[in-house]
Amino acid sequence: MVRRTKQEALATRQQIIDAAEAQFLQRGVARTSLQDIAAAAGLTRGAIYWHFKDKAELFDAMLSRVALPMEQAVDRSADPAIDDPLAQIRRSLLASLRATVDDPQTRRVFEIALQKVEYVDEMKAVRERRLASLRERSRHLEAALRRARAQGRVGNATPARAAALGLHALVSGLIQNWLLDPQGFDLQRVGRQAVDAYLAGLQPRATDPRAPR
Repeated sequence: MVRRTKQEALATRQQIIDAAEAQFLQRGVARTSLQDIAAAAGLTRGAIYWHFKDKAELFDAMLSRVALPMEQAVDRSADPAIDDPLAQIRRSLLASLRATVDDPQTRRVFEIALQKVEYVDEMKAVRERRLASLRERSRHLEAALRRARAQGRVGNATPARAAALGLHALVSGLIQNWLLDPQGFDLQRVGRQAVDAYLAGLQPRATDPRAPR
């Protein structure tokens, strides 16, 4: 009985997140109330509060369903056990582009996060969490690039931190522009070309100056 109750609670939680995702996409996050989400889910506001303390926590849970697997792929590139961190970075970034195109849920959630949210009032907490996540991703990319540099796969022309920030901005910018105009370009093909060109520019050259690592 307890096991079934836990399963039912988990199912209800997912039902709430599904309803929130649909409402956020339709109305925008700021204009969506918990009552709107409860009505869409066929539940009461009390049921929402049983699982989430506020809209910010619910938004964060919705984002985590699709973002965490990709974040973990990026984070893995900094793992010392990875033989080629540069190749792992490339795989994880291209996987993010592929998921944006092929997975409707990933696309919806990215569209909400990039186009439908205003970081005001209760959503300020989400902004802080997203900033913390972005900083963590950048740190892992930087660590992976440092390892790649130590292996001779990356040159000294660009500091690792600057290279990591630029790479993250490149991919997130491509996704954001594609979501605005999906017919404008092939995200996977152009994204692969852009990522490969960026990584090629980081490769060591005979004339590389010594730069901060």
